[in-house]
Amino acid sequence: MTTVFHRAPKRTLPVAVAGDGIEIIDSTGKRYIDASGGAAVSCLGHSNQRVIDAIKRQAQQLAYAHTSFFTTQPAEDLADWLIDRAPRGLDHVYFVSGGSEAVEAALKLARQYFVEKGEPERRHFIARRQSYHGNTLGALAIGGNAWRREPFLPILIEAHHVSPCYAYREQLEGESDDAYTQRLADELESKILELGPQTVAAFVAETVVGATAGAVPPVRDYFRKIRAVCDKYGVLLILDEIMSGMGRTGYLYACEEDGVAPDLLTIAKGLGAGYQPIGATLVSDKIYGAIVNGSGFFQHGHTYIGHATACAAALEVQHVIAEENLLGNVKARGEQLRSLLREHYARHEHIGDVRGRGLFVGVELVEDRASKTPFASSLALNAAIKREAMQRGLMVYPMGGTVDGATGDHVLLAPPFICNADDIENIVSRLTDAIEGALRAAGVR
Repeated sequence: MTTVFHRAPKRTLPVAVAGDGIEIIDSTGKRYIDASGGAAVSCLGHSNQRVIDAIKRQAQQLAYAHTSFFTTQPAEDLADWLIDRAPRGLDHVYFVSGGSEAVEAALKLARQYFVEKGEPERRHFIARRQSYHGNTLGALAIGGNAWRREPFLPILIEAHHVSPCYAYREQLEGESDDAYTQRLADELESKILELGPQTVAAFVAETVVGATAGAVPPVRDYFRKIRAVCDKYGVLLILDEIMSGMGRTGYLYACEEDGVAPDLLTIAKGLGAGYQPIGATLVSDKIYGAIVNGSGFFQHGHTYIGHATACAAALEVQHVIAEENLLGNVKARGEQLRSLLREHYARHEHIGDVRGRGLFVGVELVEDRASKTPFASSLALNAAIKREAMQRGLMVYPMGGTVDGATGDHVLLAPPFICNADDIENIVSRLTDAIEGALRAAGVR
């Protein structure tokens, strides 16, 4: 018996006791390749001594000081590091303890910005179907993950959703990339006009869609067109890079590849690599200035924001990534991973799509490849793949509801940035075996 309230209380979990590079070791001595980084968190693996030493040094000097009384040097240094490399126009950092908190802070900042500006009627937020922005009530309300939202709908704030940029499923046959992205931009503009431009505060999107749909990258120029629509109506652009940011796609900020700069940008997961819980919201100067020159106070906060030890850990994580040129490795190993998967599944009748950027890769499964028909949700194929992978010493992040929140299955891969070529081959081999095992168990093969 356990007194821990686990996520799935009926399931018995192995006990993790140690980490060794890209592997986690359980209490029986079994090793698991962490091919998902937990939930795209453990970008440096599980035993980086430099980060461990940085945590020790900071904890011995000053573990924590409440931000209503003090700032700390680790927080100041980490903010400088992030802003020095941030997209143009992002000039300040608000630290939090995780991704959901980062989105919550972004939503509140957007709302307070317009209140400070004398536009309190701007209250609507628009996001996309099949998105996920966190599990706090505000973040959950904005997100488009139907399964996660459904039990809590009566207590969620009103939000509005438009189509995702999901080319595999929603780009029409014969439709060019330019026509497709223009159609999506027009849909956003129509939604803004429907609500009333003077009432819309922000559009929220994951730069690369994460858990809900499985590493879906935007089509070229999509975000440029979205940025233009937002600017036309004075709507803020909030980009969620909690999963895709901090090097996961081969760029420190994923939106660098798209050539756009948001007004607010949320990060977490890879920021601290799992060594300490930390997230952040990067804020444009116009939003910061409106608050500083207005009420002078952001009406929001949590006890552990700007935690000194968490900031020290995250700063060392970022130093390691930069000094060891791990972004270059992410690009190289990511290309290898996608190429191997596409080679393995080129003629596989039940693999519909392999996609992603860097070491952020999704594999979508289908009952029929030609029609893209998803498997029946009753098969729970994604759960079977996770079980089969764990039996083979492989951690992956499968999800169901890929297509519409109810049907569809995919596997998300987000291995540590320190993977080598042999590791990638091993991951693909074990994943292939796990998928085949799950299909057999479901009576499909």
